Parts: sequence; C-alpha cells; structure tokens
Amino acid sequence: MKKALIVVDYQNDFVIGSLGFAGAERLDAVICGKIRECRADGGAVIFTMDTHGASYAETREGRNLRMPHCIRGTDGYRLYGECAKLKTDGDLVFEKPTFGSMELARYLEKSDFAQIELCGLAANICVLSNAVLARAALPEAEIIVDAAATASADADLTRKAFDIMEGLQISVINRRRKAE
Repeated sequence: MKKALIVVDYQNDFVIGSLGFAGAERLDAVICGKIRECRADGGAVIFTMDTHGASYAETREGRNLRMPHCIRGTDGYRLYGECAKLKTDGDLVFEKPTFGSMELARYLEKSDFAQIELCGLAANICVLSNAVLARAALPEAEIIVDAAATASADADLTRKAFDIMEGLQISVINRRRKAE
C-alpha cells in the first residue's frame, strides 16, 4: 500500500513565534517519529509551509488575523526543531498562502496513495483544511489524522475539528490518549 505523511505547517511561528502556544513544541518528537517511520516503510514525506510575503496585512487573512507570521525568509517561516533537521531535498514542499493547499490537492488527486496521514498545526485550521482537501482528492484512500501529533491553541476547537473530520470519514487516531 502506497502511503504518504503530510506534515502541516510545523513552523517556528506556530510553535514558538507570533502564533505559538504552550505544548506545540512537545509535538516535535512525535512528528519526528512519524517521519522516521514513514521513511522506513517506504512512504513519501510531504511538508506544507504557511507562506506569506510583505503584503500579508493586505490579504483577507491578514485583515482578519492581524498577526504577521510565516513571512518567507524569516526565522518564523522555517520548520521547527528536530523536524527541520529531518527534512530532505527529496521531500515535497507545498508553500501555501492560506489554510489549505490546492496545489497539494491537485498533486494528491494524480497520485496513487492508498493512505494519507496528516499531522502538524493547527488542528482546527490548516490540518482540518488539508485533511478535507485530501479526502476530496482521494475519495477512496484512507485519510488519517493523529491526535497525538496535532494541536491548536484552543483545545475546544481542536476537539470540534476532530469531530468534523470524523464526520467526513477521516480517521482520527490516538484521540483518547490526548488530554481533551
């Protein structure tokens, strides 16, 4: 079975930067374990990178979320921690100017992945958006989100995001282990 792991926006600004939150740094070891496991199983590792430019404040997102983040070329834009060290030149990276990546969805639609697993940040925004796009792109594939490898600054919205994903036939694993 052909598998892919999508690491969603595990970038400095979401962990320790302008949009960082307590506990986000603890996901590093879990995500790194998933990357290593995926590679050992012969799967593809894919990264999404929230990517903004100097005109962020002029975008819809910038007008609604007045916290500049993930500006290309800044430290906040870079992948966080050990996860950054595990990224290889062979890994696909999809830069995205908003929550979900249409480019990623088009790539997945043409792929023959039977299983897609997502992890990263933030559960209720970018992980949710990209999981929905993966479900739409590959309606017969198993789509998985690991609750132990994703989070957001708002635990209630994280729970609600997991509920929505389960309603869309996305498997949310390790949900009971994660303190809700």
